[in-house]
Amino acid sequence: MTGLSDAETGTADEAACPFSRAAAEFDPFDAPYQADPAEALRWSREQLPVFFSEKLGYWVVSRYEDIKAVFRDNILYSPCIALEKITPAPPEAMEVLKSYGYQLNRTMVNEDEPAHMERRRVLMDHFLPENLEAKQEMVRRLTREKMDQFIDRGRVDLVDALLYEVPLNVALHFLGVPEDEIAVFKTFSVAHSVNTWGKPTDEQQIAVAHSVGQFWQYAGKIIDRMKQEPDGTGWMHETIRKNAQMPDVVTDSYVHSMMMAIIVAAHETTSLASANMFRTLLSHRQAWDDICDDPSLIPNAVEECLRYAGSIVAWRRQATAPARLGGVELPAGAKLLIVQASGNQDERHFEDGDRFDIYRDNAVDHLTFGYGSHQCMGKNIGRMEMRIFLEEFTRRLPHLKLCEQTFAHVPSTSFRGPEEVWVAWDPAGNPERRDPSLLSRGERHFPVGPPLRRDIARKVKVAAVRREAEGVVGLTLVDARGRALPKWSAGAHVELVAGGFDRKYSLCGKPGNGGYDLAILREADGRGGSAHIHDAVTEGTELRLRGPHNLFRLDENTDAYVLVAGGIGITPIIAMADRLQALGKSYHVHYCGRSRQTMAFVERLEREHGSCLTIHAGNEGQRADLQQIVNELPAGGQIYVCGPERLIAALEQLTAHLPGGSFHFEFFAAGSAGLDPAREKGFEVDLADSGLKITVAADETLLDAILAAGIDVACDCREGLCGSCEVTLLDGEVDHRDKVLTRTERAENRRMMSCCSRSANGGKLKLAL
Repeated sequence: MTGLSDAETGTADEAACPFSRAAAEFDPFDAPYQADPAEALRWSREQLPVFFSEKLGYWVVSRYEDIKAVFRDNILYSPCIALEKITPAPPEAMEVLKSYGYQLNRTMVNEDEPAHMERRRVLMDHFLPENLEAKQEMVRRLTREKMDQFIDRGRVDLVDALLYEVPLNVALHFLGVPEDEIAVFKTFSVAHSVNTWGKPTDEQQIAVAHSVGQFWQYAGKIIDRMKQEPDGTGWMHETIRKNAQMPDVVTDSYVHSMMMAIIVAAHETTSLASANMFRTLLSHRQAWDDICDDPSLIPNAVEECLRYAGSIVAWRRQATAPARLGGVELPAGAKLLIVQASGNQDERHFEDGDRFDIYRDNAVDHLTFGYGSHQCMGKNIGRMEMRIFLEEFTRRLPHLKLCEQTFAHVPSTSFRGPEEVWVAWDPAGNPERRDPSLLSRGERHFPVGPPLRRDIARKVKVAAVRREAEGVVGLTLVDARGRALPKWSAGAHVELVAGGFDRKYSLCGKPGNGGYDLAILREADGRGGSAHIHDAVTEGTELRLRGPHNLFRLDENTDAYVLVAGGIGITPIIAMADRLQALGKSYHVHYCGRSRQTMAFVERLEREHGSCLTIHAGNEGQRADLQQIVNELPAGGQIYVCGPERLIAALEQLTAHLPGGSFHFEFFAAGSAGLDPAREKGFEVDLADSGLKITVAADETLLDAILAAGIDVACDCREGLCGSCEVTLLDGEVDHRDKVLTRTERAENRRMMSCCSRSANGGKLKLAL
């Protein structure tokens, strides 16, 4: 890249490379982005995931993995501009702010290391899950009190009636701030949001500056009042005490700035997210009805709403040195607008990403709360409130309807939520009129933290059962309610819940055929799941299913492919062959098995992929020459293999000389990844980014210990097969037990799978979490 005229600010000629008309015309304050930022940036996710916006003066980042990479490295990508005014203020507005003594300083949102983590460690305790549990009763009481005021009215604006005031009261209670001037807070917080992330005119900026200045002075008065209450409860009281105990860490200016920033952050995002949630669910009536029927779906429904229509649309970072992101070279000083709303619908991470699906098994992977050491500390407060709102409304007003209306939003690059959400219902149909005891029973308690994965499963029905090969049964599954199942991509899998067993199976049919096709080998030495399916599942049987989810994704940007399957490992491989054929790519399938009688899909493969297929049937003396298979891989080609461990290990060794990213594999069995408490040792772990020290007992996994500490880590299989629970290792030796990392990656000792791998010999580990 050449012609970068201003490496410090990221302007001018930077827009020339990379370039597209859509990039040149992009304006986050235009209607498309304001209405639906994910859809407005679909072109970017597909064509140009990192581009320079000349109108904004920022590099825009739209894909999930690139956004996550920025959040992960807060040294290279500094948060220092997170609260910078995105629309520069005119001199007159600056003079107004100066007249109020406005001096907003760094907070945990926009400060660099090491100051950020020093303060975060000191002030984190109030946000831990075990310390938030006691707040649930208060949230429910406030919610019920507000609902009682309008339950018999039949029509209401949810934002005005409940969704603004309850989150604000919860925030003030959590902070220990007086709750007597809610209207003042509302005026001030809107002004602060517009001042930082909006696009007010010069005239509007002067009015906004007066409100922001008054907010600053008001926050100072609250602090002075709270200092007279040395035994006061709440997070701000604790912050003030820490200021007295360690003034070098929690400074005077920091206390004042955090008071102003967190009053907004602690409630505005939850209020907007809750309004988005009700709008989204009531617009997807089947999802609303499903939650009314099965409240256990509520925690994951909240996560899916945060993914699909979260209140935090985008955040900002600045490159401290030249960097390469998404294949694009960034200069030092480049300002980044990282659009989480776009990444949250990236189909490279979320199957059928633009579909709203409360059964999505990885919805919790969303980036709405951020990621890494700057992840929102109050995420579990927001989750808790949204769950209780949803539980109370679906129980007391299941017949709630969304009124026909035009939704308006305050223009912003970074926050989004409707100013009003009008709903209606027939009070005569209120369940509590028929059964007044409803109010004293039936409420659900959801533990603080991410949703429990066991509760995330959709109902499916077996539409067909067939024999695919000796010992292999084929199933076609359809939605039990007759709905369309989510789309999926080659390499995807689902988790079938049947007979008390949870087992993962790759999808092996063709996307778009109206159902999900599976092929399941009866495992004589298995744990009983496959045997149950073979013996008990018949046409018409209802089962539960999680997914789809793709952790064995096909890179479609290569010209040549070799696909190798061993036994039942053909299931993801045949889907890849179908996809490559549809794309017109060069590929060859090598299918290994004991005999043709035990090998599923042989006839279909020969019929549809015959010219690109080699069958290696052991009983016919056609054993695969793996060295020859590797030698015949075209330059730049990729190998995908699924099968038993010995096959993958052999190919891994034979491909060790190939460029990184040439070899991809997936096991279909976990092997010995399980935990045996009688033989394990406990160990200690430093979580560097969080400033926490945890102990992993002999009878628990590292993953469970991390989650118990309030740190979100994605997880799927919990068997060392999928790689979703990977964490970065900073120090220590690991006993790797996964089936994800290559031999080279294990030797590098920089990564580990937290669900199964442990410390070697009980030594201490240090993780970047």
